[in-house]
Parts: sequence; structure tokens; C-alpha cells
Amino acid sequence: MIKKGISLLLIILLILINTVSCRKGEERIQDNLFAMDTYITFTVSGGDQPRAALDAAIDRIKEIERRMSATLEDSDISRVNENAGRQPVKVHPDTFFVIQKALEYAELSNGAFDISMLPISRLWDIGGKNQKVPSKEEIEEKLSMVDYKKVKLDEENQTVFLESEGMGLDLGGIAKGYAGDEVVRVLKEYGVTNALVNLGGNIAVVNGKEDGKPWRIGIQNPRIEEDKKQRKHVAVVETSGKAVVTSGDYERYMVEIYEKTGERYHHIFDPKTGYPTKNGVISVTILTENGIDADALSTSLFVLGVEDGLKLADKLGVQTMIITEDKKLYFSKGFEEQASGIHPDYHAAN
Repeated sequence: MIKKGISLLLIILLILINTVSCRKGEERIQDNLFAMDTYITFTVSGGDQPRAALDAAIDRIKEIERRMSATLEDSDISRVNENAGRQPVKVHPDTFFVIQKALEYAELSNGAFDISMLPISRLWDIGGKNQKVPSKEEIEEKLSMVDYKKVKLDEENQTVFLESEGMGLDLGGIAKGYAGDEVVRVLKEYGVTNALVNLGGNIAVVNGKEDGKPWRIGIQNPRIEEDKKQRKHVAVVETSGKAVVTSGDYERYMVEIYEKTGERYHHIFDPKTGYPTKNGVISVTILTENGIDADALSTSLFVLGVEDGLKLADKLGVQTMIITEDKKLYFSKGFEEQASGIHPDYHAAN
């Protein structure tokens, strides 16, 4: 049995703890969708056409998925991967932009964030039908195909080329963040004044709630299975415009092996080793203006670890909370002041 990262409540990255009511005469629309390998929920109100706005936002998500999925055969990413080591592939400007941003974060994180990890993630197949703990030799073979510096972009022609055969791109660590940003843009274009969208734990919002108060976002307890009282949240943060994104080792891992051995083989791989990251970090939450940045940074900081992760967050001016396996909370500048309802088993370390 595999623990999927976003199966409704227990496995969702962030749990929403909001009760809202609309202003008199104002329609509030709620809907859900499964796309981009995750459950997506919508709460939308304000404007003259909230239903049309939501439909347009859903269409935009599906459009992004069709272009950026690594599993759909005719997507931009699949075509790039199929032509690895052979020829450049022209892609849609959306895809080119996201790959370009991903490579920027690869540089900023010294390779901790690497979209060329597809050979490794497919080898492990955590959460899939063929999941396994590969041999050292298998990992070394696939790791030789991982190198973001071999992803070559031609901005004039909007092409992407993977220099070596066997390479492969996976935008799973950044595409949802971009989709959240695009949903916000579309909703605003339709005049929506209040919205909260949860893309499997990537939170995107338009302003605050209908009553003018900020949305309250619960950051999931990454070790809820160890909590006798089953308290779902480590902390709560408020947002009226910023994206909130969390990455954690509880989202997707090999449950059967964990239950037998206590070893948690999860889906956030270290590009230097080819193994699931093991540095004491179990959860990273990012609070910043754009979802695409928050998405890439949550993975980057998870792999970098506490010290280097906090340095990068402060350098970029983003707010973060890093949780370690000894239940310590590490905050970047500004985050702790916004966090409330801290779980009694977790304690600030800095």
C-alpha cells in the first residue's frame, strides 16, 4: 500500500481551516478537480461571473497539464524527453518559461533543485506499480543521466535540447506553482475578488476572505501518525495574497517498508546521491508572492537542509519554516511572527 501525497485530508500538504460566508447577494462557487497528479479544490466569489471564471481557471490548469506532463505522450515534456541526445524540440512559451525558471533555481540552489531527475524518479517509482529500492549500481547508472547543465535552451527559437541520450525532464516540482499563479491571474481577469485554490498543498489566493479577513492555512503535522491526539496542524499562517507551499517526506513514500523497518523512502530525491534526501528535514513551507517560486524553493530548501536552506531563503527574501525529524522548527526572517497555533510537541530552534 502506497501513501499518495494528496489523497484528500490526511495526505494533503496543507489543511484549510477556514469557515467563510459571502456578502449578501454575492455568489460563492466551490468545485474540485483531479489534474497534474493531484486533487485541486476551489473556493471562488466576487465578480459578475464566478462560475465562468472558475471554468476558465480549470481550463487553464488542464492546458498546462497537457503541455508539461511527463506522462502524457504528446506533451511538450514528453517530446523533449523522447528526443534527448538527438535534436532540440520547439515547445510552447508556457513550457519554455517554466523550464527557464527551473534552471534559474537549479543555479541558485547549487543543483539541489534539478528537473532532470526523471531517470532517478522512474527508477524508484515511489507510489507506482513498480516501486522498489534500487541497487547501488542501478542508481549510479541513472544518476549519470542527471545534470541540469545539460538542458540547453534557445530563447529565440523556443527550443529545449537534452544533450545526452537517456536524460529526462520532470516539472513536478515547479509546474503546480506556475499553475497556481495562472489560476490567480485568470480569476482576477474575470473580476473575482476572493478565492482560495489548493493544488494538492500548493495554496494560491486572490485577496483574503469575503469578510476582509485573511485566509488561515494549516501547515500539516508531518508526523500525525505519531500524534496520540491526531492534531493535524503544526502551525497556522495567514495570507491575503501570498502563495503558501509545503514539501514534506510524508507526501509519498513506501509505506510497507516504513512499517517494517522504520526507513522512510520518500519522493524528494537528492540529485547528488540519487537517494531520497536524508538530512533531518521532514517538511518545508514557503510563503512568498509567487507560487512558481514557492514551489521550486520548497524542494530546494528540503534538499539543502536547515543551514543552507535558511541562507538561501534569507538571500532571496522569502519566508520559510523548516521542520526537522526531532520536531524543531527553524524560521527565516519574518515567518515566525506570522505563525500561530504552534503544536505543543514542536519547538522553535532559532
